[in-house]
Amino acid sequence: MINPFPPELIEQARTGNQAANNLIFSRLRPLLQAYFVRQIGMKDHVEDLVQNTLVRVHRSLPDLQQVDRFKAFAMKAALFELQDLYRGRYGIREMVFDPEEMPDRATMPEDVGLQMDLQKVLDELTPKARQIIELKQLGYPYEEIAQMLGTTEAAIKMQVKRAFDRLRALLTQALGVFLLLFLPN
Repeated sequence: MINPFPPELIEQARTGNQAANNLIFSRLRPLLQAYFVRQIGMKDHVEDLVQNTLVRVHRSLPDLQQVDRFKAFAMKAALFELQDLYRGRYGIREMVFDPEEMPDRATMPEDVGLQMDLQKVLDELTPKARQIIELKQLGYPYEEIAQMLGTTEAAIKMQVKRAFDRLRALLTQALGVFLLLFLPN
């Protein structure tokens, strides 16, 4: 797989090459859009988050020391923007879906209810565990996650194990309730 952010290109962008700068940001935009859509599901705020992340990355680019870790650097900026969203910076602190804009259940995909239930289960994780799971979902190896969070690889693996144990317990509990409610005696 070809690296969309080769260190030479990042170094050129860091030193002010406008063509390199435009190229890395055009490659970064779809990654950020996909990340934010997965995280919040509200397309009307995704573009604001993407733009703010791009600005954050652009401003910090000259300070980037490890040009080979540009993607991790940019995704951490995206995570900071997401945290700002949850802290209320964007004015939608608790609202995930506007009931007025929810599509009719008949037009929704079959698994949307399952996705909402999984989201509720994921919300039960600690913020740090959820952050680690999200970074792992984005394809980061344990070693990079540990570097990004300033901890050890063993600690990250333990957090992932605990998070999956917690998810397994919650899903088992939810399945048990479902079976009790909907299966005949």
